[in-house]
Amino acid sequence: MNTTGKFTSTHVPSVSELTGGIKMLLESEFNGIRVEGEVSKPVQSANGHIYFTLKDKNAQLSCVMWRSSAQRMGAGLLHGQQIIAEGDIQVYAPQGRYQLIVGSVMQAGAGALQLAFEELKKKLENEGLFSPAHKKQLPAFPKSIGVVTSESGAAFHDIVSTLQKRFPMVEVRLYHASVQGVAAAGEIVQGIRFFSQVSPVDVLIVTRGGGSLEDLWPFNEEAVARAIFECTIPVISAVGHETDFSISDFVADERAATPTQAVILAVPDLNELKMFVDEAGNLIQRKLDDMIQRNKDLVQRLIRSHGLQVLERKLGFARERLRNTEVLMLQYLKSKTGTGRDRIGHLHYRLVQNMSQRTLRASERLQLLQSRLESLNPDAPLKRGFTRVMQDGHWIRISTALNSVAPLEIIWHDGKVRIN
Repeated sequence: MNTTGKFTSTHVPSVSELTGGIKMLLESEFNGIRVEGEVSKPVQSANGHIYFTLKDKNAQLSCVMWRSSAQRMGAGLLHGQQIIAEGDIQVYAPQGRYQLIVGSVMQAGAGALQLAFEELKKKLENEGLFSPAHKKQLPAFPKSIGVVTSESGAAFHDIVSTLQKRFPMVEVRLYHASVQGVAAAGEIVQGIRFFSQVSPVDVLIVTRGGGSLEDLWPFNEEAVARAIFECTIPVISAVGHETDFSISDFVADERAATPTQAVILAVPDLNELKMFVDEAGNLIQRKLDDMIQRNKDLVQRLIRSHGLQVLERKLGFARERLRNTEVLMLQYLKSKTGTGRDRIGHLHYRLVQNMSQRTLRASERLQLLQSRLESLNPDAPLKRGFTRVMQDGHWIRISTALNSVAPLEIIWHDGKVRIN
């Protein structure tokens, strides 16, 4: 290859030479270029780099955005997003492929995203995911509320602050999830399933603050919509501001314009409840006062009537009979109580005697077993003056078992000696 980057007619290049020439030509020619296309399958690696494909209906181009560029961009890339990418073509010779190293991107127009939104909305609506028949009713007095959102966002702060004012006794559990970017939809799905399957709560709020259509797009992903639909807990979707609508709003059991409104839907106002109880108490008291007064008036009228005097005499006879019956019942109960107390004392005495005898027999049996166990102890004969002869770690019980070469070990109860 000459200085112009072309091969001479007499030289047949190797694969490495040819690839090197292609690399030099492409990287020098396509440097700092711009290209428009649709983002397909963006993936962010653990070290922060973003890998994706930029395509149109006739071709596709592999792209990489290094972590530093991704951090400068802020928001992540979305599948189906129409962008203009700026960067350099790079040839990777060992694999013979080329890719665009993206330094920056800009939105090519919101039309494609809006079209994708409408198509998914129509699809899910036809499947019945928005049907009122599937909506779950929010509990009147929830004990616990789950929140899926960013722990550093204003949405969670607003929720906690509003709960403290309205219904401070409720428990709040946060599942941190990114609310924008490539990984956001997956993390939101994980949060919904966590509260639905692992750590159940009474109400679930899926939320984030306002933003552009691109910022809110994770809440328009089909995976998030289906996770909300499959959730066993009533879900409130509170994404963006009053004018923002997302797919999650249509699938959720309730839609709130803001995180604060989500709390208003989820819990009652404790102060309003106290006022209601006070008003109800006052109403009941007034009703009771009226009823008592009416009964007082009725009693006074009865007192003035002749029939009441006859009634009083009958009540007097009834009271006398009741007192006589009461005296007889007390006498009967006293006699029964004395008999029962004597029987309990007798049973207690028999129980103590029986337990004492059983304890004595158990103690005697334990001593007998202990004596037998001592007699079976191989060291017991040593205390009575006997010895034990060991050779090579074996107990020599007969003379024919002796080895004339190995040393002997003679053991007494208080020591041992080795004989060679």
